[in-house]
Amino acid sequence: MDDARLFRLLWLSVAAAVVTISLKTVAWRLTGSVGLLSDAAESVVNLVAAIVALLALRWAAKPADEDHAYGHAKAEYFSAGVEGALIFVAAISIAVTAIGRLLDPRAIEDVGVGLAVSTVASAVNLAVAVTLLRAGRRHRSITLEADGRHLMTDVWTSVGVIAGVAGVALTGWERLDPIIALLVAVNIVVTGTGLVRRSVGGLMDQALAEPELQTIRAALAPFKETGIEFHALRTRQAGRRAFVSVHVLVPQAWTVQRGHDQVERVEAALREQLPYATVFTHLEPIEDPRSYADTRLDREPASTA
Repeated sequence: MDDARLFRLLWLSVAAAVVTISLKTVAWRLTGSVGLLSDAAESVVNLVAAIVALLALRWAAKPADEDHAYGHAKAEYFSAGVEGALIFVAAISIAVTAIGRLLDPRAIEDVGVGLAVSTVASAVNLAVAVTLLRAGRRHRSITLEADGRHLMTDVWTSVGVIAGVAGVALTGWERLDPIIALLVAVNIVVTGTGLVRRSVGGLMDQALAEPELQTIRAALAPFKETGIEFHALRTRQAGRRAFVSVHVLVPQAWTVQRGHDQVERVEAALREQLPYATVFTHLEPIEDPRSYADTRLDREPASTA
């Protein structure tokens, strides 16, 4: 996915946040519902998160340089982490407001118009969220996916709030409004926790997911029939880019050229299956005991015997 299209999608998220903030604020002003107020507050968080995502993506798109030889792709994780943190802030503010209204319930006015306006705002968020989630999964962008998940959380928030406000109008039980707002706060905390966990995992060089590891093993399997082995397979995710390193053990009787040719084929096979991966290989003689001293991250000390 080209960066220009990715930026356009994030600008779409910014535009959607501005529209929904305006609509939800109108809905809150019409009804006086604390649930709708909390919904509008979360949309403000969406706007800030989208702007942070744009800044992080601009940094992540920078090419590799002497100080960052592996590129800047990890900047995307900062965006996801900030979004998760902002969701927590929104949840706290919603909970505080809801508890105040729970202790001091108030009547809701102009319910029909307010809910209609809020429903339009939710439809806007739903369309943008689905677009961002599909693009994020297809192109492995945690920034797009995080923003999409955030917007989808907002959609479910709105659904709950709309149901709560409608319930108040039908039953006259005014405390239902802040109770729904508290449930919304709990729901978005769950989403925020997931985003922060994924962001921390990426910053800590978490390995690729098991389906991708199975793809790597399947790509290497045919080469074992030619008399070579593999070990020290290590992977990590950095934003949209993945890194794969593996040691290739070949018979020591092979010439350097033959070993090099086989390594080139191994790397080509891995890149074909994982086009977003940077592949590193290390050639070793299969009969040399020292070839097995570096299967772990820290090489075993040389024997003094």
